[in-house]
Amino acid sequence: MKNILTNREKQVFDLLVLNNSTKEIARKLLISEKTVRNHISNVIQKLGVNGRSQAIVELLRLNEIDL
Repeated sequence: MKNILTNREKQVFDLLVLNNSTKEIARKLLISEKTVRNHISNVIQKLGVNGRSQAIVELLRLNEIDL
C-alpha cells in the first residue's frame, strides 16, 4: 500500500511532523489555510483514522512519511 498520499498531501504531512502549524504550512506551500485543512482531512478520511495524530502514526507505520 505504497504512495497513498498525493505529492501535496505528502508535503503537508512532512511539514506537520516537523511541528508546523496550519498557518505555517499554508505560508510555506503558498496555499490557503483552508486548503491545508482540506488536505489533512482527505488523508484522515483515506486512512480511516480519527485525527491528525493518528494519521501521522499510520503514515509513519506505512513508511509514507519520515521523522
